[in-house]
Amino acid sequence: MFKKKIIAAIVMTATIATSLFATSGEKAEAEYYHTKAITVAKANLGVPYRWGGITPSGFDCSGLVKYSFGKAGVTLPRTASDMFYSKGYRVSSLQVGDLMFFAPTKASKPTHVAIYIGSGKMIMASSSKGVIITYTSNTYWKPRYVGAKRI
Repeated sequence: MFKKKIIAAIVMTATIATSLFATSGEKAEAEYYHTKAITVAKANLGVPYRWGGITPSGFDCSGLVKYSFGKAGVTLPRTASDMFYSKGYRVSSLQVGDLMFFAPTKASKPTHVAIYIGSGKMIMASSSKGVIITYTSNTYWKPRYVGAKRI
């Protein structure tokens, strides 16, 4: 009886320790590709907007996000809507690297995506200015915000 309790305690301790290390390892991996994706996106600041654009010769919003995360080793769908409905999990508190989604109305599907870079800022491909960094409190984008996903 005593041996069974000791073995059970050892197994439980090993299980907890393994899950803690796996969680921190997964977190480190996520931080790596979020950081890498942001670095890639920032390297493309000033690139002009191009509808359907997926290369540094021109990006649309989802093209920039797909390209940046792709260079970090993460495959994402092509459109903002597909990213929103098929990848990651919804979050209410933003962390660096989260995808922010926007729509014309709260009831419509997302038509725009940006990457949260921290300090209340996001990087995106703007149809009027190309790849830019702007504030999440931007008077145009804030009312169109429909949620965030963590990849």
